[in-house]
Parts: sequence; C-alpha cells; structure tokens
Amino acid sequence: MFDIGFPELLVIGIVALIVVGPKDLPVLFKKAGQFVGKARGMAREFSRAMNDAADQAGVKEAQQAFKTATNPVGTAMDGVKDAAKSMANPLSSIDPDSETGKLSAEREEARKKIEANAARASADRLAREAEAASKRAKELEASMKRDTGDAPDADGGDA
Repeated sequence: MFDIGFPELLVIGIVALIVVGPKDLPVLFKKAGQFVGKARGMAREFSRAMNDAADQAGVKEAQQAFKTATNPVGTAMDGVKDAAKSMANPLSSIDPDSETGKLSAEREEARKKIEANAARASADRLAREAEAASKRAKELEASMKRDTGDAPDADGGDA
C-alpha cells in the first residue's frame, strides 16, 4: 500500500520519540496498530461486499465469456480435454451387436488373455529366480559350515 522502507520507518520512529516522548511511545504504537488493524478489516469487508455484489450481477459469467473470447487456444484446449474425458471409456459408446462392437469385444478378450499370460510368465520367472537364490544361499551356508569346521583351534593345535 505505502512504499515505506526501513530508513523511512527509522525517521518516523525518531520523530515520534522526540515529539511524543519515551513514556507515551508504546501507547501511541499500540493505538496506531489498532487503527491499522481496523482499517484492514474495513478494507476486507468492503472488498468482500463488492465481490458479492459482482457475483449477484453476473460479472463472473461475463468475465468467463471475455476470457474465452480473448484466449481461443485455451478454449480449444479445454474442448480437447473435455473430448478426451468423454473418450476415457470408448467401449461404453459402441453398440455391442454391431461389427465394431463384436470386434471390440474380441480385442478386449485377447487383451485379457495377453495380460494373464504375461502375469503367469512373470510369476514363473520370479519363482525360478527365488529357487535359484535359495539354492545359492544353501550353497553359501554349506561352504561357511565347511570353512568353520576345518579351522584350527584358537590355541594353534588341532581339536
């Protein structure tokens, strides 16, 4: 609102200290703060009332129409987004008895079979990898037991 920087505030503070005095300065700042708070509250209330009046007068619709007229690319993109949302489930708009509907159903069935086969192959691969990892772990454990079983005692002699 006001373009007051630190040097200006410092000058105002020094002048207030000289004019009002050090005893009454905190009271003055308190009153000034209350006044500024009330002024901001009144400004918020006024702004809210003006926005409500504009809403009742239909300014938002006019503003939206103006924005649409001035930004045709954005409007076109909104149309594309709406079309994409409506095409999110294309099977719902196809007649199931038509040739296209029958072909679509066949493709959907084939897609499900492919997904099932891929999931089965993935599960088989993971099972093989788990089996190989288990076998490797057993081999490492066996080699550790052999290594610790063949080691000499701590005193340097055999057991």
